[in-house]
Amino acid sequence: MKDSYGRTIEYLRISVTDRCNLRCLYCMPGEGVESVGHDRILSYEEMLRIASAAVRLGIRKIRVTGGEPLIRRGVVDFIRSLAQLPGTPEIVLTTNGLLLGEYANQLKAAGLSRVNVSLDTLRPERFEQLTRRGGLQQVLDGLEAARAVGLAPIKINMVPLKGFNDDEIVDFARLTLQRSCDIRFIEFMPVRNDLGYTPDQRVDEAAILGRLRQVGELLPIENASLDGPARMYRYAEGKGRLGVITAVSRHFCGDCNRLRLTADGRLRPCLMSDDEIDLLAALRVGEVDDGKLAEILSGAARGKPAGHQLEQGDVPLRCRTMKDIGG
Repeated sequence: MKDSYGRTIEYLRISVTDRCNLRCLYCMPGEGVESVGHDRILSYEEMLRIASAAVRLGIRKIRVTGGEPLIRRGVVDFIRSLAQLPGTPEIVLTTNGLLLGEYANQLKAAGLSRVNVSLDTLRPERFEQLTRRGGLQQVLDGLEAARAVGLAPIKINMVPLKGFNDDEIVDFARLTLQRSCDIRFIEFMPVRNDLGYTPDQRVDEAAILGRLRQVGELLPIENASLDGPARMYRYAEGKGRLGVITAVSRHFCGDCNRLRLTADGRLRPCLMSDDEIDLLAALRVGEVDDGKLAEILSGAARGKPAGHQLEQGDVPLRCRTMKDIGG
């Protein structure tokens, strides 16, 4: 699939649930957000039908997300079905890691290739403050379980925030000196204006790189594979790698290759736009054959905007939190 700007669309993110077992400050308000009812969530059969059509159109990579995907019953079998699609797309998972220790072996056996874990602090008290829950050691144990079964390279995504956890950038960077993992620092994106953090708490690329150089000389990694929008680095004696994802200050919209499917069946051509196509309604009317489904997907690809306008001060999302979209 091609969009109107010549970008090849080959990556589909599927959110299997809008529910989560954490309540992270920058993701949702303190009182939480009402979850969608079960009857308004795509079934695995419906998701698989959409994924099958997408793969026939050239999708090569599918990421399973949430909310927290591992809390939805049957997710391992769903991942197995995705991995068995003709063309064998790469299947990857983003998780908060709380249940990773329980499911790592089953996920690997089902055909999962890699796992990304969202982790913004290495300090137990701060983890509890940020997530409004506990469980840091459980996440760390999950990372070790994933490593043990070969879900590699393990990627840890950290969002630094001024005045909250930006003092841990160096601590995360030092993990790569002894461990074969990727630590990726992601600029904060203000997905809603009613959460606990504001755009002025974003730690930009220059500030992140400055902190990373406190540990040692940064060696750029050219033409790094499987890294998407991350600019990759390493330390000379390091076993792992470092990445910086500049979602705002130097955005990568010009290379965006993805579509997003929300758990409630909305197809989103752009993360930061509320423009959506209601696939759930179309599927349940019963008038969408495989040809029409392919037409809808291709149309969504053609309708991708050139990029978000956050750096120009554009308003964030009005209708969704990140847990609704799947990141």
